[in-house]
Amino acid sequence: MMRPALSACFSLLSLALFGLASCQTLRHQFIQPAPDWESKIGQLQYQGPKTSLIGEVLVRYSSAGDFELTFSKGPGVTLLTVHQDEKFVRVSGPLARGSWSGPPNEAPTRLRGWVSLREVLLQARSQPLVRQTVGPDRFTFAF
Repeated sequence: MMRPALSACFSLLSLALFGLASCQTLRHQFIQPAPDWESKIGQLQYQGPKTSLIGEVLVRYSSAGDFELTFSKGPGVTLLTVHQDEKFVRVSGPLARGSWSGPPNEAPTRLRGWVSLREVLLQARSQPLVRQTVGPDRFTFAF
């Protein structure tokens, strides 16, 4: 027969393991880009409070509004990646200072400009030049 303290410890450990396993299964799954997605390749000039960069940008989106943006500086040097759909966003890379994910309306202040780009770029699909300013962040796309 187990002692009450040992039984309580075992119960807490089981609950913690279940909680950790549940976190993994609740991760948001983005739809992977497919052949029917539209793609645009161009240049992005980004000006932030402490950073100013010009690099290559790849934007892909589906007819349902699924969105992916990759900003890089030369081959193999990804600066920032945004995966976003209507309800969830994941931003990662050195410019994001790591990784963040969650509902778009809960994005940290430093990432709000990047999170705003999905809506702007989906509305300006045929535009060769797109500009967006959010707080101190300025984005100029040339496709």
